[in-house]
Amino acid sequence: MTTSREFWRLQLEEYNLKSRSLLPVDRHRLSNNHRSSSASVTQISFDNEISQSFLDYASIHHVTPFQLRLTMLYAFLYKSTHGENDLCISCLNANRYKTELQNIMGMFVSTLPYRMQLDPHWSFHEVVKYVRERCLSILKHSHYPLQHILANLHINQSNISFLESVFDSSTVLSQSDELSLDEASFKQVSFEQSFEVAKFDFMLTFIYNPILENNRLSFLLTCSHNLFDESTVTNPDRRLEYCFQQFFSSNETINWIDTCFTSISKFDLILSDETQEMEDVIFCRQSYIMNEGMFV
Repeated sequence: MTTSREFWRLQLEEYNLKSRSLLPVDRHRLSNNHRSSSASVTQISFDNEISQSFLDYASIHHVTPFQLRLTMLYAFLYKSTHGENDLCISCLNANRYKTELQNIMGMFVSTLPYRMQLDPHWSFHEVVKYVRERCLSILKHSHYPLQHILANLHINQSNISFLESVFDSSTVLSQSDELSLDEASFKQVSFEQSFEVAKFDFMLTFIYNPILENNRLSFLLTCSHNLFDESTVTNPDRRLEYCFQQFFSSNETINWIDTCFTSISKFDLILSDETQEMEDVIFCRQSYIMNEGMFV
C-alpha cells in the first residue's frame, strides 16, 4: 500500500487540479452547483476499413485496443485545447486485480485518474508507446481506492475537474443479449434505448462489437447540458471522427499522416466544411469588384 500511495502522489504531483473542462464549453458549472441529469448523446460508427486498420495497428504495435483508444482521446484533447499537454481524465477500471475476482459476478468497477504529459514533438507512434507504458504502470496500482488517492493529497472530491471527464471502453463478447440466472432472465438494453442521463460533464465510451458485419467500432459521446448546448455536441464528435480518419483511413486525401514521423501538433481538427468556409471568406470574389485593369 505504501508503494501505491507514493505512486499516486507522484502521478498527480503539480497537476493543476482546478483546471477547467478539457473541451470548449458554452458555460461553466460552478463547483457548488448541482448537475442536472439532462444530457446530449451522440454516436459515431466507423466502417470496416477503419475498424480493421485500427485493430491492425494495435496488433502490430503490441498495444491493447483500450490503450490505442485512450491515445486517440489524448491526441484529440491535445488539439481541442490548443496544445495543452498536461492532461488528466478519469478512466473506469474493471478492478479485478486478483485471479479469484475474475469470474465472480458483481460490481468491482473503480475510477482512476490517468494523467498524461505529452511532448508536442512526439509522433503519434511515440504517444502510443508513452500511453501504453503509463497504462501498464497504473495497472500495477489500480487496486488503490480513489478516495485514498484524494485523501492522501488533501483533495476535496467535489471540485476536481478530471473526475468530470470520463473515458470508458467495452467489447461485446457474446452474440446473445440474454442472461439467465435460476428463474430470473436479464436482457441487454441497447444504447439507443437508454436514457440520456449525465453522470459526468463529459463521457466518452468506445464500443467494439466483432459480431457486427459493419460498424464494429463506434463511440458514444455524452455531454451534460449544464456545460454544453445540444447544438454544440455535434462538433466534438465530428472532430473525433475526423481524427480517427486521419490516422486509420486508406483514403490518402484524408490520411496524410505518417504515424512514425509526423508530430501530433501537425494534424488538425478542422472539418472539410469549415475549410471550405474559410476559403470562401478569403478567396471568394466579391460582388463589388469589377473586371478592370491597366494596360502597360
